[in-house]
Amino acid sequence: MHAPSDQYVIDATRQWLEKAVIGLNLCPFAKSVYVKNQVRIVVSRARHLDAFLEQLDEELDFLAAADPEAVDTTLLIHPTLFPDFEHFHDMVGMAEAAVLEHDLEGVLQVASFHPLFQFEGTTPDDIGNYTNRSPYPTLHLIREASLEKAVATYPDPEAIYMRNIETLEKMGLEGWKALGIPTAAEKR
Repeated sequence: MHAPSDQYVIDATRQWLEKAVIGLNLCPFAKSVYVKNQVRIVVSRARHLDAFLEQLDEELDFLAAADPEAVDTTLLIHPTLFPDFEHFHDMVGMAEAAVLEHDLEGVLQVASFHPLFQFEGTTPDDIGNYTNRSPYPTLHLIREASLEKAVATYPDPEAIYMRNIETLEKMGLEGWKALGIPTAAEKR
């Protein structure tokens, strides 16, 4: 499989953020940090899992030390290492363990997105899975303080998940495809 350029991966990710995450309001907290240019987007070219986990370690340390006004959140993307969702899902457990190993529990957390994301108990074509489908396998490193601050100003944050599924059900798969967001999964 031909690896896309870093710029292509970043552009596809920005398109996903702007059209889906922010455009459909899938994450009501994303716009404020995105428009202030506080989202760090890193494309990994690690050749194997261990090297990717080392890069994750570096990004966790970087984000923990960074001024939140300059960098509030990080998207760590690998365009080719995790084409299989189950393999990626296993790695997410390692990423969560890395947060603990760096003594960052309560400081940072990890959210995951993948072109073939599938919630447990759903079928691959369930439109609800698209709430976590990104152009490329992505780890989102989130400051818990920023998340807590955002959640405190949002009425009924527990309802976001269900609202997102309702939004996607209304637009359907054709509506999602009409957004024109390129994905690694479609390139195979």
